[in-house]
Order: sequence, then C-alpha cells, then structure tokens
Amino acid sequence: MADRYGADILAQNPHRKPRSTEQPIEIGMVVEDAATGFVGAVVRVEYGRMTLEDRHGRTKPFPVGPGYLIDGKPVILTAPKKAAAAAPTRTASGSVAVAGARAKVALASRIYVEGRHDAELVEQVWGEDLRIEGVVVEYLGGVDDLAAIVADFRPGPGRRLGVLVDHLVAGSKEARIAEQVRRGPGGEHTLVVGHPFIDIWEAVKPARLGIAQWPVVPKGQDWKHGVCEALGWRHRDQADIAAAWQRIRGRVRDWTDLEPELIGRVEELIDFVTAPV
Repeated sequence: MADRYGADILAQNPHRKPRSTEQPIEIGMVVEDAATGFVGAVVRVEYGRMTLEDRHGRTKPFPVGPGYLIDGKPVILTAPKKAAAAAPTRTASGSVAVAGARAKVALASRIYVEGRHDAELVEQVWGEDLRIEGVVVEYLGGVDDLAAIVADFRPGPGRRLGVLVDHLVAGSKEARIAEQVRRGPGGEHTLVVGHPFIDIWEAVKPARLGIAQWPVVPKGQDWKHGVCEALGWRHRDQADIAAAWQRIRGRVRDWTDLEPELIGRVEELIDFVTAPV
C-alpha cells in the first residue's frame, strides 16, 4: 500500500527554519541585516567588519559573520576570497607588479602634496610603486609658505623635491607661488606641478559616485561643505567631511578611476625625484 506521507513526514514542515550557508563577501554585494532590516551594498571590508551603503547613500558598519540575508535567504558572511595571482599582475597605478620586491631605503628626495587627502589618494594608487622606488610622500597642510619650506629642505643634486599643488592654473595664487619657488633657492632641483581641480576630490571621476559631474560651489562657500550639501551628504562638522572623503576614496579602485590631469602630474613627479643624479 502506498505511503501518502512519504518517507519523511517532516520534510515539508513549514515551521522548519532554513539553514544558513556560508557566503564569501564581495564588494557590491547587496546584503540585508536580519536584525535591523538595513539593506545595502558592500562598499568596504576590513579587519573583520564591512560597511553597507543603502540606496540613499547612508552607510553603516557591521561585523562579518552570521545574521544576514541575501535574496531573502540566510547566510553566514565570510572573508572575501583571495583571487588567484595572475602573471603579470598590475599595481593600482597600472605598473607591472614586482613579485617579492621589498621597499627600498627612503631616498633623500621627497614628494610634497598639499593636504592629507592628497597624500592618502597618492598612497592608495601609487603606494606600491613609491615603496619600490624608495620615495616618501609628505603633506604640507597648504602651500602659502611653500617658498620657505623649499628653502628649508635645501634641494640639490641627489636631493630633489617634487611638489603637487591643487588648482594650479594661470593667474592663480598657486601659480605665483610656483614661480616664486622656481626662481628661489633650490629651484633648479625642485619641480612644482599641479592639477586644475579646486580640490583633490575632483580628481576622482564623478561617474564613480554615480553623478554626471561634480557640483559647482558658489564662490565664498567652503568647497567641500558645498559639495556635500549639493550631494545630500552630512556636512555639519569635520567628522562629516572626513566621512565624505572616505566614501569618495572607497570608490577608487585604481588609476583608471582618476582624471588624467592628476595621473600625469603624479607620474611626472615620481620620474623627477627618481631620475639618476
């Protein structure tokens, strides 16, 4: 006689909870936190934590592990899988990676940039190349006193100084400072170059943030605050501005996400400070 209940009468139990499966995290993966209902795409993973960004641009940190849903199914999120090394591989700047290469002892030559954000972006994209070449990048906190800073550095043969300046366009304050440095002590061994952007933020292609172009901020208004306001981001204090920058920098994968006007200038500085004596 046929068993109308089948071999396992609990197989179709509607009260049985589905078991969670392990799922390696991937950038861009859409995840729901089961406890809070927060849904967002993974934009960063580091030190056992991940950051989710929802469709309104809000971000929240969460621990890697159980308690999440993907397409309504429970998952246990695990560390991202390490991609198998391909040969040859490329650095974030597009250079051929040198397997097993150790950082050189720092050269006497240096590259100076205006601010912390400039230094962080240069390190993110060109850091591997700079370590192999032994080039140290330092930030100045502004270039108003650049002539005095250069004189104090005392550039010379084997001790070159490269400087990256924001908004270096004809007739600007930055252009006058660059000319003053060129004519001053050590000018022969100093190279001041710059990009046309008001701030290094603009050197990131706007498409990486899902916008057609960077907002135009009226004169007299702080540019970074104005950008955040136009994009609907928090801009109450410096912590909000720092968070906005981390959001922007988190979208930069490699040199292809930057504008050519910045790429060319950084490469020019690296060539200058590493040129044979």
